[in-house]
Order: sequence, then structure tokens, then C-alpha cells
Amino acid sequence: FTKLNFSSTVEEERHVRANDRDYNERFSYADNRIKTAKYNVFTFLPINLFEQFQRFANAYFLVLLILQLIPEISSLSWFTTIVPLVLVLAITAVKDATDDYFRHKSDQQVNTRQSQVLIKGKLQNEKWMNVRVGDIIKLENNQFVAADLLLLSSSEPYGLCYIETAELDGETNLKVRQALTVTSDLGDDVSKLADFNGEVICEPPNNKLDKFTGTLYWKDNKYPLDNEKMLLRGCVLRNTEWCFGLVIFAGLQTKLMQNCGRTKFKRTSIDKLMNTLVLWIFGFLICMGIILAIGNTIWEQKVGSNFWEYLQWKELTINAVFSGFLTFWSYVIILNTVVPISLYVSVEVLRLGHSYFINWDRRMYYSRKDTPAEARTTTLNEELGQVEFIFSDKTGTLTQNIMVFNKCSINGKTYAGPGGVHLLRQNRHPHPEHHGV
Repeated sequence: FTKLNFSSTVEEERHVRANDRDYNERFSYADNRIKTAKYNVFTFLPINLFEQFQRFANAYFLVLLILQLIPEISSLSWFTTIVPLVLVLAITAVKDATDDYFRHKSDQQVNTRQSQVLIKGKLQNEKWMNVRVGDIIKLENNQFVAADLLLLSSSEPYGLCYIETAELDGETNLKVRQALTVTSDLGDDVSKLADFNGEVICEPPNNKLDKFTGTLYWKDNKYPLDNEKMLLRGCVLRNTEWCFGLVIFAGLQTKLMQNCGRTKFKRTSIDKLMNTLVLWIFGFLICMGIILAIGNTIWEQKVGSNFWEYLQWKELTINAVFSGFLTFWSYVIILNTVVPISLYVSVEVLRLGHSYFINWDRRMYYSRKDTPAEARTTTLNEELGQVEFIFSDKTGTLTQNIMVFNKCSINGKTYAGPGGVHLLRQNRHPHPEHHGV
């Protein structure tokens, strides 16, 4: 066995011993709880504000607010800027908090699913989030796989089982997995499974769905393991009464979650367009400020100097160039309304309304499974209208693998519709080579 380094932060290989939580917990493996939400109570405010200030208009009005706190250049009250800015930030924050609340709700629903776990020689119902690496789980037909499992035994001959991997790769056809012969003999005997103390040494967590390498050490023998002996989280057990599996990867370290990646702040093409437009508007504002500042400098030199004897100005402002510099920032504050902060509010309201229209759309309702459309986030709705190309790996993806007979011509005779199929069956020719299609 390889020497273990418990202080190492990078996992080079995984050691899992069946039915031995004390041994497995020494490695601080992840539990089976998942988290797809972006925020919690403590991180929501700083992270959400950081994301919102990536929008150019919000950052601009924050700078404008700081400028208005400087008495020498401010001609407007800071109150006129902070109110619309806080209003925009608050509306967007409420929308983001609502979206994240539903993510938390979905996470909670998944984490509290029940699974049968072998604990102290007995099968007990446990929540998914309480499952640990090294536990042995019993799955029944049509159940979701709770974690990445090494298949030990099943109800089918030779340790076979059938799984559907639609949530992993989109394939609806069933795939076959087969347990090792030595472990398939354990069957569904709980006492034998409870005494199973094999140790698996395998690759560290990764996102490769079609690859797994490892070795099972049991009874002074070692057995090679590959992907054909693994049941990945997200799969569904089909056409198999029951099976038992050993948890190898759990929670965020499963291959499904490794492929999800970190939840990022997504910016749509309309957001990027608005940022570009606001940047151009801001450039126009700067140009106006420069022109007006230059005009102020010229006026101070030629005309304004005549009033210096009557107006007791501060010494710093007697300099015409410095006066123009201060005037530039004053005009930036005065003309700030050319940057449309309300544009972002309008877009957020439209996105919220659009999400409700998606949910209410009867044409997107699937009656066979009583499933309406559901907008799970209001961030990317408008991207649906920006789709230009659809790529499909096979025809069945678009046709649901359903082919309907339309029409054909055989030996000069046309057959069409359901009646044509019936005539074809009646007039089958014993020599197909005589047919012309």
C-alpha cells in the first residue's frame, strides 16, 4: 500500500474501506451534501454588491456619489444620487435573492431524499446528506443513485444491472454495469455485506464520466476496477429489482457535481450591449465636460479675472486652469442624468415579467407528463431569443426516436398514411428485389 499523507491538501489517490467510517473520516472526504446556491445569509450582501458593481452604470453612480461629497465641485445634493442607486441595487438584490432562495430549496429537496444505508449490520433509511464515503447503499428499481458507487451485487445474474444516464449524457438508452464476481456472490445477504471489509484504492475526484481506474483489495487479493463497475450519481436504476454499492465519491466530489463547476455570475448579451452603450454615453459625457471645462478656463482668463477684485474667491480658485479642472467635475455631476441608471431597472422588471409569461405559456406545457415550463432563474431569459444555431448529435434527439410513415411508391403504386401501411402489409411481395422505392 502507498504511504498516506494526511496533511496533504491535494488528494493524489483515494483510500476507501467498506463499513469503516472511522477509518474513512481520517481523510476528511466530502459528505454527500450538495450546494448549488451562490449565497448564504452572511455572503449575500458583499458578493451580490460586487457582482452588481461590475455593471458600468452602477460603478459610475458610485463614483458620482463620492464626487458629490466633495464641496468644491458638488453643485447637487448627494441625496439625488444615492436614492436611485440604492433603489436599483435593492431591486436587483431582491431578484437575485429570490432566485437563490429557490436554489437553496432545490438543494434541500435533493439533500433530504431517502436512501437505504447499511449501518451496524442493519439497513436504515438515511437522508442523502448523511451518506458518507465507505457506506454500503441498497438501491431499488427506478431509484436515483445517491453517490458514485462501486457496484457490489445485484438481483440480476452475474451481478449485472441496468442504468439510465440521461442526466449525465442525455442518453435514454439503458447501459449495463457488472459487479466483480467475488462481490456479486454477496447477493442481498445483509450479514455478508456488513462483514465486507474490502479496501478500494482509486483515482482522486475528477470530472471524467467515462473513465475510472482503481483496485479492490480484499482477502489478500486484488481486483482491477474500471468504469463498467461504477454507478454514478444522477443515474437511475432500471429493470433491476435491487443492487448494492459502495460509496466511493460523495457530494461535491462526485463526477456529476465535478462537471457542474462553480456557480458564476452570468452576463447576457443584452447586459454586455447595455454596458457598451453606457460606456459610449459616459464617453460623450466626458467630452462634454472637457469642452465646458476648456470654455470655463478661457472665460476665467479673459473675462472672469475682471471680477476677482469684487469677489473674495479662495486663492486656489484664482488660477484659471485649476478653476476649469474643478468645473469639469462639476459638469460631470450636473450632467449625470445622461447615463440612464433606470435602464437597468426596466430590464430587470421585464425579465421578471418574462419569466412569468414562460411559466404561463400553454404551448410549452407537456401534457403527457403534466409538466409546464419553468423559468428557474430570471438572469438569462432573453438569451432564448438570441439562439441562432442548434446542434444535435443525432436525429433522435429532435424526433424523440419516433418515426411516422408518410408516403412511399412501390412498383408504381403509391401508399400513404395509416391506410397505406395496412395495404403494404397485405401486398407484401416475396421478392423484394422486384420492388422499386
